[in-house]
Amino acid sequence: MTIYIDIVLIENIIMNYIILLATGLVLKTKIKHWKLIIASLIGAIYTVLTYIVSIEVYSNFFFKLLLSIIIIYVSFNPQNVKNMWKQIVVFYLVSFVFGGAAFAVIYVIKPQDIYPIKAVALAAIIAFVITIIAFKIVKSKITKKDMFKQIKLSIEGKKIYIRTMIDTGNLLKEPITGKPVIVVEHTCLYEILPREILNNLESILGGDFKNVSEDIRNKYITKLKFIPFSSLGKQNGMLLGIKADFIEIIEEENTKRIDDVIIGIYNKSLTKDGKYRALMGIEII
Repeated sequence: MTIYIDIVLIENIIMNYIILLATGLVLKTKIKHWKLIIASLIGAIYTVLTYIVSIEVYSNFFFKLLLSIIIIYVSFNPQNVKNMWKQIVVFYLVSFVFGGAAFAVIYVIKPQDIYPIKAVALAAIIAFVITIIAFKIVKSKITKKDMFKQIKLSIEGKKIYIRTMIDTGNLLKEPITGKPVIVVEHTCLYEILPREILNNLESILGGDFKNVSEDIRNKYITKLKFIPFSSLGKQNGMLLGIKADFIEIIEEENTKRIDDVIIGIYNKSLTKDGKYRALMGIEII
């Protein structure tokens, strides 16, 4: 069997480039095409060497893993080890999809009926489309599944459970401490905070405590926070907040406890149907 090295090199550069491009798009990583081309060339040269030189180390698992790490670093320059392994895993998953597409093309179209590079290009296009669609479907299902969380909230030693929506747009932080803010409907907090505070949020934000008893005022005045926001249908608004003892995000497999969280008290309903009663930023989880 005659093997044309130039054809093998070009085929592998094309395939490697599209695999890396699909990996970058799936992970929403910043893509620099010249880096992808260099990384694709490195992978293609390795393939050519396996044809030219029969050295056992080239087929060694750890050598292949090292090569994958080099390709990922050249392509995406991951900032930490966690990102690197995430990119490598997706890189391999995409590669498997591309391999399956290539076999499908070979099975459906007789190799002698199509020029090899055309077959590679066709397989790459098919695999690229399958990969992007598949990851979008998986991501949408994961998003729907994980959009809502049950949390346990503790303030002053009193605890309640709240159904919370994960809001990627909730970037609220308490301006002095920089602690993240969970926005909670005020009616959820009646069991753990005085009604005198919860029913007079607007006046308290304006500095008026006349409807709050002296005992309650003295106890809470140093604990209350003022949190500026520009959402929830109001620009340049202000939320009254208070630090939680802790929250616990309740999962099926485990429970995650977070101590440094501020509760922003919202004096209206977040939804008409009460599907959730709080908003939590994704960075908290």
